Amino acid sequence: MSFFYTHQSEVLNQNLVELNGKINVSFEFFPPRTKEMEKILWKSIDQLKHLKPKFVSVTYGANASIRNTTCKIVKDIKKNTGLTAAPHLTCIDTSKDELKIIARDYWNDGIRHIVALRGDFTDKSRKPKMYAIDLVRLLKSEANFYIAVAAYPEVHPDAKSAQADLINLKQKIDAGADCVITQFFFDIENYLRFRDRCAVIGINVEIVPGILPVSNFRQLEIFAKFTNVRIPLWMRKMYEGLDDDPESRNLVGVSIAIEMVKILSREGIKDFHFYTLNRSELTYAICHVLGVRS
Repeated sequence: MSFFYTHQSEVLNQNLVELNGKINVSFEFFPPRTKEMEKILWKSIDQLKHLKPKFVSVTYGANASIRNTTCKIVKDIKKNTGLTAAPHLTCIDTSKDELKIIARDYWNDGIRHIVALRGDFTDKSRKPKMYAIDLVRLLKSEANFYIAVAAYPEVHPDAKSAQADLINLKQKIDAGADCVITQFFFDIENYLRFRDRCAVIGINVEIVPGILPVSNFRQLEIFAKFTNVRIPLWMRKMYEGLDDDPESRNLVGVSIAIEMVKILSREGIKDFHFYTLNRSELTYAICHVLGVRS
């Protein structure tokens, strides 16, 4: 074994030891559409709950049936696991009175955390009557929810400019939001510059980085296109030739996510939000290597 390899291994081991028990994690799930998908979801929740996440969130679909599923899943998570469950809530196609009823229902069932979002129309020509800032104000007027809002380190696709996007985020914080969860990203420098710009403008809440473990690069390209996320050239090269090799893709995805968390942790980040896509394997492996244990 060469000295170089031994030295690199020692550095890696030391970095992981330093992280052991010093980071917090949270996980995002989405409502299942079929019985089979529901089984996969609960299998993932059952595995990841042992990592003692700060909270788990459940996304909120565009139609009523999916929204009802979100509500049921969130309440079942709280009841069956004791985890802090945070439903996503959008305001783009729901009246204020309906939102108030939803908020009161959650509060009465012991749900204290909400991820407040504007949401998106499938018809881009429509203009929303409410925005996330309005939803934050409405929720805070109903009860003292702990509210997370979204941010885009690489700028929201609908924002007029990076500065306008940042000002909008500041307004959400001023309206009562308690923390920020970012869209997934792979350019760490972009995230760090964004965090610095948040501090300059007076955003003093936690900016939790969103981490997406990538098992399917082609699917990632689709996600990235409509979320305005840049895929670095080095990352494209890592997945080259792996279209028919899922095991190698998983190993690459795990290694990238681990390296991101290590670097961000050295920059003072202690909380990380994982987009699980309802699959626990990659996220569990990443957290295990990073020292997040039951």
